[in-house]
Amino acid sequence: MHKISMPTRPDPRTTALLLTLTLILGILLATITVMNRLGADRWWLGALNLYLPQAIWSVPGILLALALFMVNRRWTWAPLLCVAWVFGPVMGLCWPLKTSPEPADIKLRVMTCNMKFGQHDISALFADIEKHHPDVILLQDATRLFETSYREFFRSWQVRHYGQFVIASRLPLEDAKIEGRNFPGLADNQFFLRCRLRIAGTEVTVYNVHFQSPREALSEVWWGVNRPRFYGYASNQLGNNAKTRLTQANSIRNHILQEQGPIIVAGDFNSPDVSLVCATLRSAGLRDAFAEGGKGYGYTYGHFLLSRRFPLLRFSFIRIDHIMMSSPFQTVRSWTGTAAASDHRPVFADLVLQPHSRNKKQ
Repeated sequence: MHKISMPTRPDPRTTALLLTLTLILGILLATITVMNRLGADRWWLGALNLYLPQAIWSVPGILLALALFMVNRRWTWAPLLCVAWVFGPVMGLCWPLKTSPEPADIKLRVMTCNMKFGQHDISALFADIEKHHPDVILLQDATRLFETSYREFFRSWQVRHYGQFVIASRLPLEDAKIEGRNFPGLADNQFFLRCRLRIAGTEVTVYNVHFQSPREALSEVWWGVNRPRFYGYASNQLGNNAKTRLTQANSIRNHILQEQGPIIVAGDFNSPDVSLVCATLRSAGLRDAFAEGGKGYGYTYGHFLLSRRFPLLRFSFIRIDHIMMSSPFQTVRSWTGTAAASDHRPVFADLVLQPHSRNKKQ
């Protein structure tokens, strides 16, 4: 006779250990979520986490889910909930309801891209422009590029360029102004170029911005990990770096509050959507186009950073390039472009300006 094998009982001690680890992971994710809501760059650990691939926080959950499936599968849902938490709020998933423009709405397609001085395939950028046909383009780190192939490509456009900035428009441009402060690490100490454009009789103010990069501060922290009193050193490096970007954002905010009419602010913010920089601009009445009309994560940076050492890992993992606009605009759709042209993917947004809001003061 064959013996009937009885199902093995779950090991209660192993189950308890795995559930305890799952609880710790949940507390960690809750801490990250709260820090992000409050502005993670208030604290150096939060600022450091802002620039990490957030998908790494799903790895413990996946491993715990596999372990619980083998030990006591009825609890597998707990770590899987943590994994869903990571792929949702922690990674910044956007999935808003689509905004349908009214037939009389004015439509404007905006594009922004940090060109990193043409280190990669510039023709890929031109192909993206021809494919998506934007009305207004804002480029950063384009120093000297406009002296070469850019000039020919944009020969039929209205163009304003100064230093690292280029604003190219199919619509009339006027009243260009460059602004700078003594911020180290930026080309010519400049961090925005301002223009006005007219669309169907409505005057729109456009800011092309480039805020301080976190690259040097992150590198200093990486190479300073063995320093005595490392935590104080890291806090000082990342804290000062974040303060510079916040000072620049406050300067833009002060300019915006003095403007009249619709406003667009776009460029390389060097700051994720949950940063204090973006919160500062939101406090001036701006909204993020991808958060309002994009689907997915909209990551713009990291694809070349990882692939230099790991060629198979050529994907973007952070959204630091933004298009923001004031309340007269609504976002119909927003998306990212090619990864071949620059370290930064371009960002596109289809905006509509409703007729009743034209020519009104904010």
